[in-house]
Amino acid sequence: MPRSMTGFGVADGPVAGGRLQLEIRTVNHRHFNTQLRLPLAFQALEEPLRTRLRSGIERGHVTVTLRWLEEPPRPIGVRVDVERARAVQAALAELRDALGLTGDLDLAFVARQPEVLRFDAPGDAPALDPEAVLSLVDAALDGVVAMREREGVVLERELRARLALIGQGLEAVRRRAPERVVAERDRLRAAVQELLGGPEPDPQRLAQELALLADRLDVTEEMVRLAAHLDAARATLAGTAAAGRRLGFLGQEILREINTIGSKANDAEIAHAVIGMKEELERFREQLENLE
Repeated sequence: MPRSMTGFGVADGPVAGGRLQLEIRTVNHRHFNTQLRLPLAFQALEEPLRTRLRSGIERGHVTVTLRWLEEPPRPIGVRVDVERARAVQAALAELRDALGLTGDLDLAFVARQPEVLRFDAPGDAPALDPEAVLSLVDAALDGVVAMREREGVVLERELRARLALIGQGLEAVRRRAPERVVAERDRLRAAVQELLGGPEPDPQRLAQELALLADRLDVTEEMVRLAAHLDAARATLAGTAAAGRRLGFLGQEILREINTIGSKANDAEIAHAVIGMKEELERFREQLENLE
């Protein structure tokens, strides 16, 4: 099934005690190209992540953004310096007695004194489970692929319509080709008669000239090849593999045959059909820019 290169998918879930969100966006690109926006803790997952993406995406620019919706808790240690607290208590008691004051010593006041309570730096975050992250990749990738397939259906319909119109132009050329040879025969006979001043030209010589002219104007081979290329393009659209690259090549071959027919035409009706086919082929190739 043909697929577009434009897609979007997002998934989130619990990872390492927090909640992680993974977002995938894809747009046109000639090759498979990735841009990963990962927190530092996830840098080691870059290659496994790219490998997982390749399982569902063959071509396109892929942007992956990973962010914490809820960061995992990181333990903070608290230590009490009992000796410092005792020293503070003793100093306060001495001050109270020296000044003749009354009142009990306040625990909160002692605890607020510098270095009585010491807070350690936050500990390391819990270890990450690679499979938990890659499962989010799979879920987001499902959304991307589904969107690319939906758009691919629309693209396939458009591409088939353009191929059909090119086929109609080919049929117009096929109908006109025999008539063109007859018209050229009559034109050549009239031209020879006019040059000779009216006498009937030598039939054998005229037949030779017509045979040479018919050979130069013959587009049978080009029409056969063009029809074969159109059939190949339709078969490619009906297949299951990514179609963009092959259809791009077939588009070049279709253009080659159309141009050859046009160069041999020497006929207004065929030239008009050639112009129409080239216009439709240009629209066909424009749509290919977004096909995987």
